[in-house]
Amino acid sequence: MEDSIKHSCMRLDLGSKDGVFYIMGTWLPSRFSLSITDGLRTWTCNASEEEVENRANQWDQLVSEYLETAEHYLGFQQPGSVYAFTPAGDENRRLSWAYEKQGTKLEWRWKCEKSSDDKKVTASILDFLMEANTRLSDEVVRNTRSFERMKVEAEKCLAQSERFNIDKAEFESAAYAKFVAVLNSKKMKLRDLRDRLSKTEHPHPGKLAQDEDDSSEKTQAFNGESDKSENSKAP
Repeated sequence: MEDSIKHSCMRLDLGSKDGVFYIMGTWLPSRFSLSITDGLRTWTCNASEEEVENRANQWDQLVSEYLETAEHYLGFQQPGSVYAFTPAGDENRRLSWAYEKQGTKLEWRWKCEKSSDDKKVTASILDFLMEANTRLSDEVVRNTRSFERMKVEAEKCLAQSERFNIDKAEFESAAYAKFVAVLNSKKMKLRDLRDRLSKTEHPHPGKLAQDEDDSSEKTQAFNGESDKSENSKAP
């Protein structure tokens, strides 16, 4: 049951004429209660389950939807909404808030009775605010420490990333240098193999030239003898 109880506290600023009020709300699954103070006087509103159900039926809402809407407008002063806390006789007050929904103006009202113990109600509101402030302060400290730890880790990751980039650049440079050296070595070996292959196909280029000259001379001599034979046969 405790887990389903929620609390809120709104600072309601009604301007210089009506002043500032603090509204503490206690929200349960089927009902709610309000404690209101201006610092001196206090008022209370205890909405029963039956009253909440009747109001929800009037607005054609489920009880849960009605309570959610009420908490929305009484948990924080909503911009664009018109609030009022007007006298309702016998020191009682009427709390109202109006807003527009789909072009229609809607106004909610709840009567708040003058409290018989102003000090007790004011003290309960102050206790809630002090406790909430302590929780928020602790949360700020925890979040600040967590942020500092995350900042340190982020700086470490950034430094490591920069180191990785440097190592990567150095590795790529060294790998490229090795690749160029291997490529040049392969080129030299290919040239050497080409030269050796050329020498294998033509082992004695001088002799080959001499053979070609001898063959040419023999061909010329043969042609000369043929000419002589033909001349001797002529009449």
